[in-house]
Amino acid sequence: MKTVVYTIGHSTRTIEEFVALLQEYGIEMVIDVRRIARSRRNPHFNEDLLREALKRHSIEYRRMEGLGGLRRPAITSVNRAWKNPSFRAYADYMQTPAFAENMEELIGTAGRKQTVIMCAEVVPWRCHRSLIGDAFVVRGIQVEDILGSRASRPHKLTPFALVDGTTIIYPATT
Repeated sequence: MKTVVYTIGHSTRTIEEFVALLQEYGIEMVIDVRRIARSRRNPHFNEDLLREALKRHSIEYRRMEGLGGLRRPAITSVNRAWKNPSFRAYADYMQTPAFAENMEELIGTAGRKQTVIMCAEVVPWRCHRSLIGDAFVVRGIQVEDILGSRASRPHKLTPFALVDGTTIIYPATT
């Protein structure tokens, strides 16, 4: 059976709405890729409360800070096609051994349990999980972005990505 990894943003959903979406897609494991696993506006998505809520529904929770956003761009970044500095910074981080190690760990988990990677932003193209999606795609793993109930879409590789094996860069075009 081919591995499919889902992505989701918790957004402003209630915990009941969030859990219902996870159940609709058969999710067994939530991988939290927020660098800071809390929300002032939606405290039910704070790590401890979320873990407990998911546990009540037999859904596992795991935080992977090593895949979190909020990175700093490299001075010599090759990812200049990203105009947004936070996306460029994450693309730079994707070039590191730490990113590769975390991806391999996540791939192992996704091979055993139906997995969703979760961040805060509802739409994937405004979130670093779109870059994580790119990393899965170049490794031959199907990614589905959950947008809502009965509303998911296959993740497509970022159009300006340049791929060499499992290495992705986003160079500026001249």
